[in-house]
Amino acid sequence: MPTIFTHAVVGLSGGKIFSLKNQPKKFWFFAILLPVLPDADSITFLFNIPYWHDFGHRGFFHSLFFALVLPLIVTLLFFREEKIFSKPWFVKLLLFFVITSSHGILDAFTNGGLGISLLAPFDNTRYFFPYQPIPVSPISISSFFSSWGVAVLFSEIVCLWIPLFLIVYIRRLYHRFKMKKPV
Repeated sequence: MPTIFTHAVVGLSGGKIFSLKNQPKKFWFFAILLPVLPDADSITFLFNIPYWHDFGHRGFFHSLFFALVLPLIVTLLFFREEKIFSKPWFVKLLLFFVITSSHGILDAFTNGGLGISLLAPFDNTRYFFPYQPIPVSPISISSFFSSWGVAVLFSEIVCLWIPLFLIVYIRRLYHRFKMKKPV
């Protein structure tokens, strides 16, 4: 998996790229939290649920179905000011779905583990993409702060963070230029 830092950066960048108006703090909180949350399934190790189990690490909670259900619940509970099924409500739901689903998709581009149950609960097959350029992140905290963890984080900064920051910057320049353009 990419590090939790990278999942958070993806969510923050997604919010910056696709949000045209100022958003409340709770929007940014969920933009950062939602793409990180699927890795909370690593708590299943404490309950002796094996990695390969449907509810084990990178199982159901990394699926596209979960990536839809979680943002739906968050949007219904925490964004009540948006009328349900209105355009702003759907935009938030869609953005939150995209950034939450990015977790499992990015994990499928890593080079370690047993694969991702992207289609659970309908199909519990674990998948990897044919191209796996992202080194898998260590799960334990002690391993994360090792040379392996530092190498993984550096790789993610080069392959993901820098391109995302460039997209955010270009998006801002475009928006600023578009606003200054005479009518």
